[in-house]
Amino acid sequence: MQKAFGRKAVLLTFLLPAFVTYTVFVFVSIIWAGYYSFFEWSGVGTKVFVGFQNYITLLTTDSVFRMTVWHTFAYTAIDVVIQVFGGLLFAVLLSRIRKLRVFLQTMYYVPVVISSVAICQIFNKLFSVTPAGIINTVLGMFNPAWKILEWTSDPAKSLYVAAFVEGYKYLGLYMVIFYAALIAVPEELSEAALVDGATKFKEYIYIRIPYIKPVIIANCVLVLNGSLRSFEYSWLLTGGGPGNSSELMTTYMYKQAFSSMKYGYGSAVAVMIVIICLGVGFVFRRFTREESSE
Repeated sequence: MQKAFGRKAVLLTFLLPAFVTYTVFVFVSIIWAGYYSFFEWSGVGTKVFVGFQNYITLLTTDSVFRMTVWHTFAYTAIDVVIQVFGGLLFAVLLSRIRKLRVFLQTMYYVPVVISSVAICQIFNKLFSVTPAGIINTVLGMFNPAWKILEWTSDPAKSLYVAAFVEGYKYLGLYMVIFYAALIAVPEELSEAALVDGATKFKEYIYIRIPYIKPVIIANCVLVLNGSLRSFEYSWLLTGGGPGNSSELMTTYMYKQAFSSMKYGYGSAVAVMIVIICLGVGFVFRRFTREESSE
């Protein structure tokens, strides 16, 4: 068996289906989007070649796109805090308790297996104003004015609400990953720290958490990759609104390509999303690699 798995032909056999699927649905799609971005086209009819004009307009005169870039970065930062640091905190707490651990793990993980549409519908009911949802009802007990707080329809809150909902959904996933990493830390390291007089708090700060640093970095990359191209939560909760207050790069791309029928311009936005995601990923990996080497 070991010899069979060591053969290149066997390895290629396992890798080929995933490679073909990824190539067809990712690389080919990017190439097509890059091709269409050089045209003025509504998706049907004749395409008019405009060269780099779509990119020039996008980067120079399109203030809405620049706003969506900042919105996406803010959205991503919130998701990193909730999913990575929140997941790590919950994993630490789970590793310290003995009773009800399995029950709590299950409850925290339930949102992960619920569909995005269902999660957004649940939070639409929770944040409802008329009739008052659970959140406004509870807040209204402390201050009657809070019973009519707008959440998804308030330009100052809509972006943060959408980011919170996505962060909440996937927090359990990263909690499980961190929990598995924490319990895999060699016990002799913890015992040595405790013998040297370290408290449980210092044991986690100086032993366990530094030991799982590669896992933390990997999870940050996963959250960055998912949040920078997030679409469904902003779209389902707010539709990118009100106005453009919660517009992300992906929702803006969708509106340009399929609502405004500017397929060429929407393709240019899609290519810019790919470039920005690759750039952020490269900078993050470069920074973490240099920090690790130091």
